[in-house]
Amino acid sequence: MYCVQIRDHVMIAHSLKGDAFGPAQNLHGATYVVDVGFLREALDENDIVLDIGLATEHVRRILQDINYRNLDDHPTFAGRRTTTEVLARWIFDRVAAALGDGDLGPSGRAVSRLRVVLHESHVALASYEADLVHG
Repeated sequence: MYCVQIRDHVMIAHSLKGDAFGPAQNLHGATYVVDVGFLREALDENDIVLDIGLATEHVRRILQDINYRNLDDHPTFAGRRTTTEVLARWIFDRVAAALGDGDLGPSGRAVSRLRVVLHESHVALASYEADLVHG
């Protein structure tokens, strides 16, 4: 399986309600390094997985919706904890939709698996990864 991975970052504020989160129950900031991996079995006619520039542009656009935002006030996350795992899935769903809509070019439609990894720090990360269903 071939993989092209792009990297960006996003800066957010949030609080995580519940005893399991200790001091993170208080409002705090986080800067995530975001890696998005696009996987497919075979390369396209240009011997690439997909257009890296186009992928970078779309991931950056997706991240702008939450960048420098307090996610406690973001309507998409109302009543939901914005754990790193939840944010990885949120990004995954938007990138998967862009692939399915053809926004990442015809080569993007052949991506069969997607991986989103959010690095909380140099020692901790969370991710969401799944096969894509093309319809």
